[in-house]
Amino acid sequence: MKFLPVFLRLGLRPLKTVYIPSRFKLKYLREGQLNTMKLDTPIFQKLFTPELQRLESLFSKYGHELRIAGGAVRDLLMDIEPHDVDFATTATPEQMKEMFEKEKVRMINNKGEKHGTITARINDKENFEVTTLRIDVVTDGRHAEVEFTHDWHLDAGRRDLTINAMFLGFDGTLYDYFNGKEDLDARHLRFVGSPSERICEDYLRILRYFRFYGRIAKGPDCHEKDILTAIEENKGGLAGVSGERLWMELRKILCGRFNEPIMQTMLKLGIGQYIGLSDNVNVDEFARVCINTSNMDPLPITVLTGLLLCEDDVQRLNKRLKMSNEETRTASFIVKHREDKIDLTTPMRYCMDLYNDTVGKEPKVKDRIIELLKYKGKKDLLDQFVEWIPQKFPVTGHDLFMMNVPKGPVFAKALHELRQIWKGSNYSMSKEDLLSQLHDVLKRIQ
Repeated sequence: MKFLPVFLRLGLRPLKTVYIPSRFKLKYLREGQLNTMKLDTPIFQKLFTPELQRLESLFSKYGHELRIAGGAVRDLLMDIEPHDVDFATTATPEQMKEMFEKEKVRMINNKGEKHGTITARINDKENFEVTTLRIDVVTDGRHAEVEFTHDWHLDAGRRDLTINAMFLGFDGTLYDYFNGKEDLDARHLRFVGSPSERICEDYLRILRYFRFYGRIAKGPDCHEKDILTAIEENKGGLAGVSGERLWMELRKILCGRFNEPIMQTMLKLGIGQYIGLSDNVNVDEFARVCINTSNMDPLPITVLTGLLLCEDDVQRLNKRLKMSNEETRTASFIVKHREDKIDLTTPMRYCMDLYNDTVGKEPKVKDRIIELLKYKGKKDLLDQFVEWIPQKFPVTGHDLFMMNVPKGPVFAKALHELRQIWKGSNYSMSKEDLLSQLHDVLKRIQ
């Protein structure tokens, strides 16, 4: 019973795919009145492509209500062009499928149908993800069983934050059930209703809260005490959330506003162990890296590596978050080379030497060094290195083969020694000059 939504605990019986009368609207939230306003901005009008207009006309033709939902509404109110636009409707998945089939509209990727989502491709140009209004009947902190409804208030009540619980009609009417617009204007982050209940419905909402805090909040330490208390009390639920989902949210936190104070807050609340961090993290180094990488467009893993003390920490993190091979290798490369000293008189030489010492052993070496320079905050050197085009080592294995160098350890050592000679010449020696050194090299290594 713990995870049943409030309206069920109040004794209200859910009705599947039928309208729930307004007298049954929830009373457990302090807001009891719908707030509306009109939105008419150039960014809002820009959404109305011929494809979107056709989508809206189809729902209207068949008597179903369709509104823009969630994050897109929030972005439009902030005068930001939404990256993705999701839609909510009173139509059930079956009704949408029947409508689209009659109108010969192609439907794709309908794996979300169980949870009410149908994706329609209009005019073979745009995909629109439309989800039936729904309520969570049972949740376990990761997955939910849903029932469909016609009640916009009930659907809004199951969403995480007030700023994400608004809808927008195609005439520009804002439907705001929980003072989301007021919170957005105040740059105030608040859960819909009880923070603990919202978190227990989906523990990933802990990281979503911090991610949106970085986007919305006015300052680094404006958290409501009851929210932090609810997060601390329920943080253990993160253990059951997949690493991929955690990493998706964490990436955005690391490269967002207030990344350093947000991570400090998360660590103080004891979240670190659930996202793959060891008990011993380098918070001072992380603070320096956040400063170093500001305005340098680092990869999320570059920033996070500041907390890691050693290669074991990299592997522990990867085991939990299921990072990509590239991200894991980047973290390992930074951990290995972050203490390297760079000669201030010839800093570019350090980059060139590191590149040529590593190329062939490590893929995407230049990309790794670029992230290392961001980590160190070497902006001027970074700009210079990005423009640098590596010179190709002029000697190949075929050259040694043609000179009768036997395959095996001697062959590899000879090639390495010639590369070091080339490096010592500031990468200026030609193939002929290098091969002229081969006899002496073989004498030294054999």
